[in-house]
Amino acid sequence: MTTRSCPCGLPEAYEKCCGRFHTGAAAAPTAEALMRSRYSAFVRQDTGYLLRTWHPRTRPARLELDPGTRWSGLEVLETSDGSAFHTRGTVTFHASYRGGSLLERSRFERVDGAWVYVDGEFLD
Repeated sequence: MTTRSCPCGLPEAYEKCCGRFHTGAAAAPTAEALMRSRYSAFVRQDTGYLLRTWHPRTRPARLELDPGTRWSGLEVLETSDGSAFHTRGTVTFHASYRGGSLLERSRFERVDGAWVYVDGEFLD
């Protein structure tokens, strides 16, 4: 078992942070936790998790990730709602990769009690 810190940027080891969501041992308790776990899934090329945590009405039939993309950092800039007391939430974040970065505001909703990604808007 590795003790490297989680790709999502939090100091915990991957297994105790996003890894437990990826394996299904736990569910992300907030929209931000889900967003961080989805970023970690992009880093780890875990398309199964990404598809499982995508809202059924917006989820693509397939997802192909570019194996050459090397994600290098995540910074959460703002969260709105998305706690245990909400049914919807947004997370604005800056994600870096080798050769560039993106700024996105992602929308999340609960489906059967679990947080799922709905869609995102790229920001300038």
